[in-house]
Amino acid sequence: MRKLASFLFISLDGVVEAPDTFVRPELYQDFSPLIAQSIAGQDLVLMGRKMYEEWFAFWPTSDIQPFSGFINAVPKLVVSGTLTSTEWQGSSLLAGDVATEVASLKATDGGTIGVHGIALIESLIHAQLMDELHFVLVPAIAGCGRRLVSTAAEAIQLDLISAQPTPTGLQHLVYTLRSG
Repeated sequence: MRKLASFLFISLDGVVEAPDTFVRPELYQDFSPLIAQSIAGQDLVLMGRKMYEEWFAFWPTSDIQPFSGFINAVPKLVVSGTLTSTEWQGSSLLAGDVATEVASLKATDGGTIGVHGIALIESLIHAQLMDELHFVLVPAIAGCGRRLVSTAAEAIQLDLISAQPTPTGLQHLVYTLRSG
């Protein structure tokens, strides 16, 4: 059984959108080890259309390691109701009902499936399919921007399984989602 794991930068006030607006450049030195740790077991990436379009415009020509080498080589499944094809090498569209298809993917053999895109992660949380949420807590207040979960019928309970500080004040927090 595979697990679904996300990796998000989050501000102290809970913003996960556009981390480039609240992450100071001097913190970048701590990113590479955190990213390498996060992608180490991933052999498939699932992303929403917006993330696909943003990343396809940047990563195929980037040499920022370790992520560019990883994301350009790993198979990528794109969740979209509007795209009819993908151009990025190793990418394809996920057809059918997202929850059903992702549940089927989780039942296959393989490594961790990395999930990227706020709306996609939120929908998989609500479908009770997400297994781990990896956050890099940035010591900043964004002030505005999208949070991970915009609506919830009930509280979403998490269990902290790992907390790792970095020299520049980042916190790498890993949570599992409590079922039920």
